[in-house]
Amino acid sequence: MTLKPEITKYLSDRALLKLPQLWEAPVSVHRANSHLNVALQQPLTDIYSVKHKSIPGPTSNLPIRIYRPNEATDLPALVFFHGGGWVLNFLDIYEPALRKLSNLGKFVIIAVDYQKAPEHPFPIPFDDCFATLKWVSDNATELGIDKSSIGVGGDSAGGNLASAVALKARDEKSIELAFQILIYPCNNNLMDYQSAIDNGEGFGLTTKSMQWFWQQYLQDKQDHTNSYAVPAIASDFSKLAPAIVLASQFDPLTDDAKIYYQKLLSAGVAAIYKEYPGQIHGLFNLGGVTADADLMYSDIATEVNALLGRN
Repeated sequence: MTLKPEITKYLSDRALLKLPQLWEAPVSVHRANSHLNVALQQPLTDIYSVKHKSIPGPTSNLPIRIYRPNEATDLPALVFFHGGGWVLNFLDIYEPALRKLSNLGKFVIIAVDYQKAPEHPFPIPFDDCFATLKWVSDNATELGIDKSSIGVGGDSAGGNLASAVALKARDEKSIELAFQILIYPCNNNLMDYQSAIDNGEGFGLTTKSMQWFWQQYLQDKQDHTNSYAVPAIASDFSKLAPAIVLASQFDPLTDDAKIYYQKLLSAGVAAIYKEYPGQIHGLFNLGGVTADADLMYSDIATEVNALLGRN
């Protein structure tokens, strides 16, 4: 299948902005340009409540947003880590998608604005995300959350962080996660798979850009052998939380998601994989551009509730 027509138009419109490549301008410029994200033009769906809080992290206070679909006090929860190559993006960009997802799934979503590379490279973003999960678990009663129904998820770099947090939760036996949602995760820093070649240019995210992001995140050579930084190199994938792995057809990271899914299956982890034909990296935030984004939210809601036995 070729690109969906609305995605071809979206990419053409983005090209007209003539934004610099990641390596051509300071990070501050790219962060300013992220305010042009199309998600910020989407209307906000009504939801029962959205609370803005700050919680203590390992090295800094962390802004979070808590999305609640109804007044029930025993809801499942998704601790969500946003994408942006560990460098870019902010919670406003994710507000339209997370409101829709919380309403559809009837679960609480807690999204964290973790600290970013290159100022805060690995392990700081990872530590912030794990600390957020621990805070949610520790405060489940006050948050009106069912402690036995907490999962993690994220898109792109957030998918990497969710994968890593799931690994640590299993390793430490500190929190028994109910699920993990990995949306086109970047779990292999070598990118030595075919989609990085086939989809490396012309579809939004490029392989060269992804390599630049990895360089900002992993600034110490020893981090390249740390499975919490590079989840794909973990020696053991057994006993991890059930996984929902999602990918887009025209994405340098398509095979990253598919290979990680296969590793989970081979280790006996319950997992499903879905690839969206004609779609690109960033689909999760394209609710105002393509109907497939809304399909993705619906798929996530359905699969999470199936895993929790709520369907």
